[in-house]
Amino acid sequence: MYRRPLQFAARSVAHVSACRAASAGGKALDQEACFRALAACQQAGVSSPLVTPCRTLHVATQLRNVKETRQHTEEEVGAFTKLIEAMGFTGPLKYNKWKIKIAALRMYTCCVERINYDEFFEKCTLPDTLNSWFLVAQLHVWMCLVRMRQEGREGKYMCRYIVHSMWEDVEQRSKIMGIDAIHRKEAMKAMTETFYAAIFGYDEGILSDDCVLAAALWRNLFNRQCEDPRQLELMVEYIRKQVCFCLSNTCTLLHLNCVMS
Repeated sequence: MYRRPLQFAARSVAHVSACRAASAGGKALDQEACFRALAACQQAGVSSPLVTPCRTLHVATQLRNVKETRQHTEEEVGAFTKLIEAMGFTGPLKYNKWKIKIAALRMYTCCVERINYDEFFEKCTLPDTLNSWFLVAQLHVWMCLVRMRQEGREGKYMCRYIVHSMWEDVEQRSKIMGIDAIHRKEAMKAMTETFYAAIFGYDEGILSDDCVLAAALWRNLFNRQCEDPRQLELMVEYIRKQVCFCLSNTCTLLHLNCVMS
């Protein structure tokens, strides 16, 4: 029930907000263990119906910091815009804010409706629960955030509403499942902590080598309960390919979304 599309509810929320806008130590052990597991998988080279033969590990000789990564050229803004944004408000943007919100909802809808969650549950041996659905969904939301951060101030604004759409969807799904308000509030609090911890871990992993990314997946997606290192390798390869495809795409996704809105 929790996996049924909630387009109507999500789009209603986005429409209302658009109208309003228009009118107004342990970690090192994790990495070492995952690295040994992935290395053992490579040495074994056993064929399995679960995954294809193991690929060569991506190992970084030197960890990159934020300043060394390619950054989007920030547009120059005036002193007044900087002041109101420092106060928590959003200054003038290149695109209309309601169009950015619709584009954010469209991108989040792709994370929900165009992902085969059954295949993820099967490949990763995850239980078919709301929490497992959320762990897979937040992984794809994070990959969208990685791409949209390259779009400057408009991209950051869109990131905010992608995450907003996710929480609205999670709450609606929990209501459909019949979870009472008290337990729903506790679950939402736990999911919020899980989400931001996962974002931090995935960001570190994508900037580092495969063992760091595998450790982040082991802690967050698999909840420290992965017994098959080939599952970790499969997910590391999946994430590397998806993020590489998104970042190497020369088209401006935000521009296309806003034009089509």
